[in-house]
Amino acid sequence: MTYKTLFLDIDGTILTPDHTYTPSTKDAIQQVQKQGILVFICTGRPLHEVTELGEELGVDGFIGYNGAYAQYENNILVDKPMDQDIFEQFLALAKQSNHELVCYTKNKNYFTSLSSPVTREFAEVFQLKDNHLLTENVHNQILGSSIINVQPNQVQAYESLDPDFHLSEVIVNGISNCYDIIRQQVNKGEAIKKVLQYLAIQPEQAIAFGDGMNDKEMLQVVGEGFAMGNSNPELFAYAKHRTTSVEDSGIYNGLKQLQLVK
Repeated sequence: MTYKTLFLDIDGTILTPDHTYTPSTKDAIQQVQKQGILVFICTGRPLHEVTELGEELGVDGFIGYNGAYAQYENNILVDKPMDQDIFEQFLALAKQSNHELVCYTKNKNYFTSLSSPVTREFAEVFQLKDNHLLTENVHNQILGSSIINVQPNQVQAYESLDPDFHLSEVIVNGISNCYDIIRQQVNKGEAIKKVLQYLAIQPEQAIAFGDGMNDKEMLQVVGEGFAMGNSNPELFAYAKHRTTSVEDSGIYNGLKQLQLVK
């Protein structure tokens, strides 16, 4: 098989718990790029916060906000903010339940509170820099959002707001009781479909690596989907392959299974 694209999640896939990446990860990316394989970052993070990482790794394109925005070179391939009415329903329930939201537009991060301990911890763990208090004038620009301080028995209340939405738990060291808001028709997998269509690449020529349940759609739409060894255990059912952990050269070892690195 001639592979043409590689999609990589960030946290728990590229980045280890201390926010660094192993030398083998960068080496693996460089090796596949020399073979003409296009490498995309595919993350729930806002893209304005991952530009530096992308430059360090020399990636070719970006999918951010759990698939709500995608770009290749100077071309915007996906740009799908949340419906304002639905977003405001999530916001109202969060306020009623004493939960906090972190929301992302194309350029900034917005929090329902900048002083709450859980939001400050979230910003610190994810090293978010451009942080602002959420205001009504950006409610129609929200590309992605996470709910903080949610107990598992409270998830259903949010998911019952609209059948097109579900919550995906964020599994990152230092973060607990946090869930990404995921749309059924706007996710990493759907964004990858748009990218492959634009590039005229068949799904079986694509590879993806992830570790969280927000990666399940991504792993299902490519020909070679890899779950990291440190993945949420529920993710393994959606992956064709299982590799080692992020701290044990998971990307490198997965690509080695495909005989793409030495």
